[in-house]
Amino acid sequence: MANLIVVGAQWGDEGKGKIVDLLTSHFDIVARYQGGHNAGHTVIINGQKYVLHLIPSGILHPQKTCVIGNGVVVDLQALKQEIEDLQAAGISCKGRLYVSNRAHIILDYHRAVERGDEDQREQRIGTTNRGIGPAYEDKMGRRGLRVTDLQNAKSLRSILEENLTLKQRLFPKMMASCSLEEIFERTSALSKELSEYFADVSQYLNGAMDQGKSVLFEGAQGTLLDIDHGTYPFVTASNATAGGACTGTGVGPTRIDGVIGIVKAYTTRVGEGPFPTEVHGSIGEEIRKRGKEYGASTGRPRRCGWFDAFVARYARLINNLDTFVVTKLDVLDELPEIQVCTGYRYKGSLLPYFPPEIRVLEECTPEYLTVRGWIQETAGIQDYNALPTLAQDYLKRLSDLVQAEISVVSTGPDRRETIITSPKSRLHSWIKI
Repeated sequence: MANLIVVGAQWGDEGKGKIVDLLTSHFDIVARYQGGHNAGHTVIINGQKYVLHLIPSGILHPQKTCVIGNGVVVDLQALKQEIEDLQAAGISCKGRLYVSNRAHIILDYHRAVERGDEDQREQRIGTTNRGIGPAYEDKMGRRGLRVTDLQNAKSLRSILEENLTLKQRLFPKMMASCSLEEIFERTSALSKELSEYFADVSQYLNGAMDQGKSVLFEGAQGTLLDIDHGTYPFVTASNATAGGACTGTGVGPTRIDGVIGIVKAYTTRVGEGPFPTEVHGSIGEEIRKRGKEYGASTGRPRRCGWFDAFVARYARLINNLDTFVVTKLDVLDELPEIQVCTGYRYKGSLLPYFPPEIRVLEECTPEYLTVRGWIQETAGIQDYNALPTLAQDYLKRLSDLVQAEISVVSTGPDRRETIITSPKSRLHSWIKI
């Protein structure tokens, strides 16, 4: 069996949760490799909606095992709540969920620092204020608290005291509400409650793969939010690209067989930062309304725009994508004309590659190709040949522009509302879907 990575090829929110859920039945293990509970994966099964933030959406398959890798930063209270919510929905995580003992912990003072930092910025980033970035800062500053540190009360207290003292000195106003005793007691209690889920995930994954078991690696956010390759500084604090799957789980790159890129049939972005194909006015509002484009974690309205093939080609390059999945095709059903961005023009010249400078991106003008809309309902269609001819033409045009095949098309939020485009696709050669 193949070991595959699912990665967002835009600015996140591409529908990775549904696709991971769709593919999970063909794998033994699903592994989340980066981010925190700022991510939100929405999955609808037989009309029932599940929103997951930390736990891979593979948990919705009763016989599958899920892991949270060392590259994820974990809010223990959020993890506990998610486990309890799943239990209330009849889904048990016991014996099926493992959290890396090398994963770093998000604490009260991380949230306080992030809120204060965001409030003081002249140019806001648009973070979720859940402490993700500051937790990664402590990790890179070699002062973070890891899951393994929770096992020793003396070590736990020492790390918390040292960090809180430092932050109180640097950010006195932000730390006014943070108490060492309260944080220590709450963290200790949560550690005991969740201890059955803590494990050496790297050992587990590599051992399972040695036995012939297959792993589906699930990322959060998207390529353009990657800390190194995204639209810096308007990015997340981790590596959302495919390379993060190896560093975020402790699995070597030679064990990965392929990478699947997820894109919407249009483009969205949450938070601040450049978004060249953003559409304002009635069309942007229509896309947002039809696509229900509101953050699964925060409820924030997403910025909406046309499909950006320049971004998708960049994502293909950075992740070495083998195949694409297009989601939310049905959202475009009522548009008589659809624009597709083919490239960026800067100071009169077409750019040969995606620029790293924010100032350049902010001054770019997208080059558009206008295609006819199909003005027919595609929602729920499960057969490619049943799609309107113009919808098929649109997908073919996207495939040509991103220079890669499209193997799956989503026509609705439910697991069943999915089209496998061809039995000859790269994805089909890995798994018989």
